[in-house]
Amino acid sequence: MLKNQLITPEGTKDDLFEEASVCRRIAQRLCGLFEKRGFAEVVTPGLEFLDVFSVEGHSIPTEYMFKLTDPKGRLLVIRPDSTLPIARLCATRLKGEPLPLRLYYNQAVYSSNPALRGRSDEVKQAGVELIGVQSKLADLEILSLALKSLEELGSPSFRLEIGHIGFFNILADSLCLDAAAREELRLLIEVKNYPAVGDILDRFSGRKEALILKQLPRLFGGKEVFRQASALIENSEAAPILSYLQQLYENLQKLGLGDRVSVDLGIVNRTDYYTGVVFKGYLEGYGEPILSGGRYDRLLASFGEEAPAIGFAVHIDAAARTLMREQEVRISPAERLIFAEPGREMEAIHYLNELTSQGIKAELSLFSTWEESREYAEKRGISRLEKPELFSSGGKVQ
Repeated sequence: MLKNQLITPEGTKDDLFEEASVCRRIAQRLCGLFEKRGFAEVVTPGLEFLDVFSVEGHSIPTEYMFKLTDPKGRLLVIRPDSTLPIARLCATRLKGEPLPLRLYYNQAVYSSNPALRGRSDEVKQAGVELIGVQSKLADLEILSLALKSLEELGSPSFRLEIGHIGFFNILADSLCLDAAAREELRLLIEVKNYPAVGDILDRFSGRKEALILKQLPRLFGGKEVFRQASALIENSEAAPILSYLQQLYENLQKLGLGDRVSVDLGIVNRTDYYTGVVFKGYLEGYGEPILSGGRYDRLLASFGEEAPAIGFAVHIDAAARTLMREQEVRISPAERLIFAEPGREMEAIHYLNELTSQGIKAELSLFSTWEESREYAEKRGISRLEKPELFSSGGKVQ
């Protein structure tokens, strides 16, 4: 037997029974919601050229990607992200289409990060991209759709946190941090590592921007965040950003979701990618975001087609695992088991077809005796064992 014949690669797993079913149902709900909101489905190749993910300012580190070569020796990668291929698609096959473009996808992405043990390298995602409009209304449409997507997952314990990448960018720019220090600070703020943030910023003692950055991870919660932040950034370039974010927050409050919408000025996802509002969605019982997204107005220009955009993705696998912990999920067995006596196999299959056409979940017994079929039905929890001639009454398993 080969060494790795019976295992899956690190970061991957088999989905069995309930989990596979829950993942499928979540994807169906989300895709149904996206279509009702006017979004059209696109599917990008599982294999892309490395160049798609190496655009300046928006690249994915090559060490995170699974790479291979085609017969011509060109470098390919297994899709590590869905937004960049969709940007390529918009700049090529969808070039010249009336804007805005409302697109959605339901596909897996693959990336490797050895530093993050326990994370999946294969992630099922369903998400949307709204291409071609930069406005408050467009932001509100996507934010409200993100909230509705969390609601569609079926858990009452969801929340959406909103922020704006502009806060961090303006403050970090004023301190003239080099690229390495800036990225380290971003990561520390994102994970709310207060002591380490302080260590980096202590060398800017006395600078107002450094004091604000130290407070950034603490500025999360409800409407009180705007009052706290206003006191810190008075007469700052960041003030209009705070005002805009407050408008978005107050509008979302009109949806009647109360504290399910909150503010977090410490959301600082990929400053080389996002340009405006950023947001994350959570389900209780899972520490990582189930949903993440934001505005990225410069990405399509890297593919030769300038257009603002905003979107988000839902982590279907994580949502499924969380829901299965939150509520008992069991795959229901067939309602009926159909036994075929020798010589009457096609009658049994015909009857099976009749039942399934009526929406009845039925299964054909592959055993040669009634007794074996009855034992199988008991093990599977199938309540009725029938023969084709018992079309009307059926036989209950004893």
